[in-house]
Amino acid sequence: MNLKKKKALAVRALGVGEKRIKFLEPRLEEIKEALTKQDIRDLYNDGAIVIKNISGRKTSTKKKKKRSVGNVRKKVNKRKQEYVALTRKLRKHLAKIKTKLTKKENEDLRNKIKNKYFTSNANFKDYIAGVKK
Repeated sequence: MNLKKKKALAVRALGVGEKRIKFLEPRLEEIKEALTKQDIRDLYNDGAIVIKNISGRKTSTKKKKKRSVGNVRKKVNKRKQEYVALTRKLRKHLAKIKTKLTKKENEDLRNKIKNKYFTSNANFKDYIAGVKK
């Protein structure tokens, strides 16, 4: 007898994994006649369908592999590294031309650098050329 469909129905009705459901041999005819989820639930309550206990080592591995300070292994944020490199480059360029700018313009440009307004050094130079005109 092929009871795969009944087992799938039992999985949905009882909310457990397929490997945990066991049909008792003497009551297979009753199980075969079951059509609805409620029929499956009734058979479970009567004892024709048995749910096995959870077996395995998942809980012990979960305990070992919890995310904690020493267990986090990931690369340093690439976006931050790019931001820092660009910011340092632009601030260096701004320091060179600081004497040609007013204090207000200098502060404004520093804030724009901090807020990633400029995408590159060339973009920064174009902006300054536009401001001076």
